[in-house]
Amino acid sequence: MAGEFGNPEVIQEEVDILLIGGGMACCGAAYEIMPWAKAAEAKLGREFKIKLVDKAAMDRSGAVAQGLSAINTYIGDAQDPADYARMVSNDLMGITRDDLAYDLGRHVDESVHLFEEWGLPIWKTDENGERHDGSKGLPALKDGGKPVRSGKWQIMINGESYKWIVAEAAKKAIGSERIAERVFIVKLVNDKNDKGRVAGAVGFSTRDHKLMVYKAKAILLAAGGCVNIFRPRSVGEGTGRAWYPVWNSGSTYSMAAEAGAELTMMENRFVPARFKDGYGPVGAWFLLFKSQATNATGEVYMVKNKELLNDYPPYGQAAVPASCLRNHLMLKEMKEGRGPIWMDTVTALAKLKETLSPREVKHLEAEAWEDFLDMCVGQCGIWVGENVEPEKKNSELMPTEPYLLGSHSGCCGIWTSGPTDVGAPTDEALPGVPAHLPKGWNWGYRGMTTVKGLFTAGDGVGASGHKFSSGSHAEGRMAAKSMVQYVLDNKDWTPELDTSVDELVEEIYRPVRTFLQFKDYSTAIDVNPNYITPKMLQFRLQKIMDEYVAGVATYYTTNEHMLKVASEKLDMLKEDALKMRAKDLHELLRAWENYHRILTAEAHMKHIQFREESRYPGFYYRMDKNFVDEENWHCFVNSIYDKNTKQWTVFKRAHVDLVDKSKLFKPAAH
Repeated sequence: MAGEFGNPEVIQEEVDILLIGGGMACCGAAYEIMPWAKAAEAKLGREFKIKLVDKAAMDRSGAVAQGLSAINTYIGDAQDPADYARMVSNDLMGITRDDLAYDLGRHVDESVHLFEEWGLPIWKTDENGERHDGSKGLPALKDGGKPVRSGKWQIMINGESYKWIVAEAAKKAIGSERIAERVFIVKLVNDKNDKGRVAGAVGFSTRDHKLMVYKAKAILLAAGGCVNIFRPRSVGEGTGRAWYPVWNSGSTYSMAAEAGAELTMMENRFVPARFKDGYGPVGAWFLLFKSQATNATGEVYMVKNKELLNDYPPYGQAAVPASCLRNHLMLKEMKEGRGPIWMDTVTALAKLKETLSPREVKHLEAEAWEDFLDMCVGQCGIWVGENVEPEKKNSELMPTEPYLLGSHSGCCGIWTSGPTDVGAPTDEALPGVPAHLPKGWNWGYRGMTTVKGLFTAGDGVGASGHKFSSGSHAEGRMAAKSMVQYVLDNKDWTPELDTSVDELVEEIYRPVRTFLQFKDYSTAIDVNPNYITPKMLQFRLQKIMDEYVAGVATYYTTNEHMLKVASEKLDMLKEDALKMRAKDLHELLRAWENYHRILTAEAHMKHIQFREESRYPGFYYRMDKNFVDEENWHCFVNSIYDKNTKQWTVFKRAHVDLVDKSKLFKPAAH
């Protein structure tokens, strides 16, 4: 029986490996882990215990929840993992971990082949070059089938059931008895005898009055990126609508930070340019339909403003300018009054009709709608409501509010151990570690953070963007293998929590206790001098970040003085957060999402404050340091949080190129 609201039933469980999250990364880990675990049982002489805990339900968890119309990372046979590492580096202004990107590049295709094997329809071209969706009986990718590429790295799919298919395989592999859904893990617990090691995690059911305490030898923390720390452009009836999944509350970054893990590149953010109001995807329109974006008078701003790219060598001279630089060129038009910005769908579809058969044209027009139906149904609603037929009427584009993530066109996250067999020679290798990676890039287990036993994947892995769905799945598979090996190497160690269960219950249920203590003080339940509702606290956080830390209110600009104000306001917000109330389990979930968002927001702000340049023009501008300083800031910015003192230590880590980047760039313009 579940306990009462104020006194939850406490359930304790001890496992070898705990998987936190239900998105693509944890689905990859769940699929991969059992054969390795079964092999390990002979060495352990006992059952290998595994648990996957998901805040929601795996069938529709994570960034792929609503579906996708393309797999954005598929290497194929026309390029290689080194090309992929170069692309990742270029799109993120040169500061990435080549070892992590290369390693992913050589594994990601296998995950895509598995998806197709499990039933995901992938578009193909036949011997005549005609496009077909994945149901036409053409050869599978692994058997030489030719995918329809919308870009150099992207392949088209019929993906409305993409996540459902991947989750089904994961659940079948790991077994339903090892899965706990509707359980929100909110805190990692370090080991009593070794503060640099993780020993467990604690969370609560979002359906019953139960609190779960897990002890574990190894933990995979893969709970997505962070959304809604900035005020969204959508307000009123659209409040909370965002491009990235709204349930991504920074749990990956905040829980890792509190456990003592080193974070990296938390100053990086992604500001996607999307169809206005609905946040509908633009990738297929740019890449597959060959559409162009224009200003209000029909000028193509990527051509008109290309001289701005000369301010950012060498990245501005790349064949494909970085995502942030493309935003930079768009923002010039908007700030100088030449908006709105349009996606010229009319011209694009008209040109395609000149070269395609009527059947192919009909298929493509259907895809124009399916592109949204696969992953952003709300955009279809806007098109219908505004009488938009894309072949007859153009649609408006708009940059969104910022998001923090590590698997899309962003690279914030956690500093993790790279592969053991990739890299360039160096004289600075750690003792006992192969002398091929720079110092501090590898400590034996792929995907492990600087906290022993704590692993991450997907959005959690920092300095390594452009993984997308397939890459996150592959990274989860790699982490699974490493975690099993870690457990074997520590088979005689028994985790002991450094915090008592009673203390954990009191901390996690503090918003509940606050509500029960003060709810009768006033006649209006939401108006009370003794507590603040989670919704109102989140509004305060979003207002601070939007106005002082380069949100949409200031056209993504900030400076030293604005950041100082943000720091002071975040300190006060953290104090007030301790007064959050929870009148039910839903509010308790919202309260803990807020705790996670606040710490993630603070990390983001501290990193921007530390990096004295504007590394990502178009995503944010430090107007007092509005330049890219290759001499002093071509480096990683990393940080460590002390949960006892509540202080951040931010520092530089040297950047090293492991693959040759010169072929990306044209000679600098003079």
